[in-house]
Amino acid sequence: MNAVTSIATPPITDEEVKAALDIAVVQIRRNLPEFTYAAQNHSSVNNFYPAVANDQWTAGFWPGEIWLAYEHTGDKVFQYAAQIQVQSFLHRIENRIETDHHDMGFLYSPSCIAAWKLVGDEDGRKAALLAADQLIERFQPIGQFIQAWGRKGNPNEYRYIIDCLLNLPLLYWATEQTGDQKYRDIALVHARTTLANSVRPDNSTYHTFYMDPETGAPVRGVTKQGYSDDSFWARGQAWGVAGMAFSYRYERIDEYRDTFDRLLAFYLEKLPADMVPYWDMVFTDGNEEPRDTSAASIVACGLLEMADLVGGEAAERYRDLARRMIKSLADQYAVKDPEVSNGLVLHGTYSKKSPYNTCRGEGVDECVSWGDYYYMEALTRLSRSWSSYW
Repeated sequence: MNAVTSIATPPITDEEVKAALDIAVVQIRRNLPEFTYAAQNHSSVNNFYPAVANDQWTAGFWPGEIWLAYEHTGDKVFQYAAQIQVQSFLHRIENRIETDHHDMGFLYSPSCIAAWKLVGDEDGRKAALLAADQLIERFQPIGQFIQAWGRKGNPNEYRYIIDCLLNLPLLYWATEQTGDQKYRDIALVHARTTLANSVRPDNSTYHTFYMDPETGAPVRGVTKQGYSDDSFWARGQAWGVAGMAFSYRYERIDEYRDTFDRLLAFYLEKLPADMVPYWDMVFTDGNEEPRDTSAASIVACGLLEMADLVGGEAAERYRDLARRMIKSLADQYAVKDPEVSNGLVLHGTYSKKSPYNTCRGEGVDECVSWGDYYYMEALTRLSRSWSSYW
């Protein structure tokens, strides 16, 4: 085990978990007037989220936070606000507003599946099933993957990204709801393709992978948001860790568990002392590059998910690691003063431009919506036996 994992940062206590959740809920309540009838931008601007239309791939995380606040408090104000959001998501999928991409799980699991599971919201169920239908439209039989972006079949966009592992639970849920195996079958095939191509021999991961549109053969792994094609984008590694855990819940495939452990081991080896990675894990302690707190929260959720599934000493180790990661975030990175930010966790990184990647560069050293959501999900998982939205 890397020295980082046995170290300095102690595990968060149950009392500290509750206190951190209470602080987050107060912030969410404070944000309701601005964000009940609007979406949050994907990332903050000078640490404050602007209100935007519901047309980004990240829009589902804010209503997910509202649902988690509802679960923590039982306050109907949160339920009502979250159900107002559900109507926006139903309108969006019915009218196909900026839905021509693979991020349907990120959009509809924490917003609409949560609504269905928690309060029986039929519109939430309807919207999520429509989103699952949209997602499988992007499946490419030649190559056996769900295409991430761009016009379907476009040779220049014939690729998937590791993030999509977190969209697969939407498909498993759709099969559970409808009895139609087509959703599950596509999830299984996409996960198989990801494992075959996206994990490097050293157990790091490619962000994105191109396939041959004529033969379906693997072509090359590259990055869009990491530092370079051969570096170690922190959030991509985090998506891989959490994605394997979530897939393992639905299909107890030994390769998922083994890959989870291998990706986790690589991630832990690259962590700085406070267990919060730099935005790309090619950077280490003493570097001036920004962190990505969202990666830490995502990995913590993956650890807690797998711990619930495996039991024994492994589960104890996973939970201990998650508690240490969340302790670092709660103590050093979480927002405690609303004058500083209207988000929950500072120092996330959405997309940092480098000489070697193709991203625009935005949301650098800011709050990021998924980082806030997964931080709160991890706290919720630590506070009680939690029924997942995923």
